[in-house]
Amino acid sequence: MAKYTASAATAENLAGGRSCHTAVVTRSAPAIERSDVADETAQSDPPWITIVWNDPVNLMSYVTHVFMSVLGHPKAVAEKLMLDVHQKGRASVSTGSREKIETDVAKLQAAGLWATMQQDR
Repeated sequence: MAKYTASAATAENLAGGRSCHTAVVTRSAPAIERSDVADETAQSDPPWITIVWNDPVNLMSYVTHVFMSVLGHPKAVAEKLMLDVHQKGRASVSTGSREKIETDVAKLQAAGLWATMQQDR
């Protein structure tokens, strides 16, 4: 909704001795509720997931330790995820925005685990 304001000023016209009225009308832009495009995009996109794959190199105790130290999982959750990796060949170990998952994957790979990411559909 547009908002109009007006003010009138009376000035003496020195040349003719007459009064004149000047009106100034200003129009302000309508108020627009702004929501961040990034927030809308993040809410509409499915979350991303980190997948850890089974490998023949890392010990189960080490994988549990990495899940606890890198991802902050409690011991019981870390052990369950480690068993999923060992028995099923893979486990989804974290979810979130693309940026968060990219960071998680990089940390897990730096720790020597086979980790990838994909969009959860």
